[in-house]
Amino acid sequence: MCSERSKCIESVDELSKLSHIDAANRPTMVDVSHKQQTEREAHARSVVTLPDNIVEHISGDDINTKKGPVFATAIIAGVMAAKKTHELIPFCHPIGLDSCRITVELDGHDAVIDCRCKVAHKTGVEMEALTGASVAALTVYDMLKAMSHDIVISETKLMAKSGGKKDYDRDA
Repeated sequence: MCSERSKCIESVDELSKLSHIDAANRPTMVDVSHKQQTEREAHARSVVTLPDNIVEHISGDDINTKKGPVFATAIIAGVMAAKKTHELIPFCHPIGLDSCRITVELDGHDAVIDCRCKVAHKTGVEMEALTGASVAALTVYDMLKAMSHDIVISETKLMAKSGGKKDYDRDA
């Protein structure tokens, strides 16, 4: 049965259009050996909404806790995760990132985490950017949960990508 939020796959023809399903309807890694290596970039974002009692502890552009500087630690964790995406997501290709930059900007009660990844490769870096933003957000939660559990991680989404078959820009 299909949920309202998802599209039903009703035929084998539709399944054959999925890139990670082979002709025998089994999960498989996409073969990228025939693709051209190109410059590829992706930008993902996660938003962490912080309650009043945590916002009160923001000093400058970070929050210092007994565990250390929250946003600086989240940036390190996010970069580490982006580099290991292929170990976490079964069919992701191992990619040696050329660049992974994570920023955390405060917008009221929201910590807006942006992860931008670049690579010269045969496959894109959307999953690396999404993983980096997500793990950075989870690290913010982990480091602040002793102060409050009323922290909300939301809006993890791809903002833009370029360099593959088709470009994407959420704001375009």
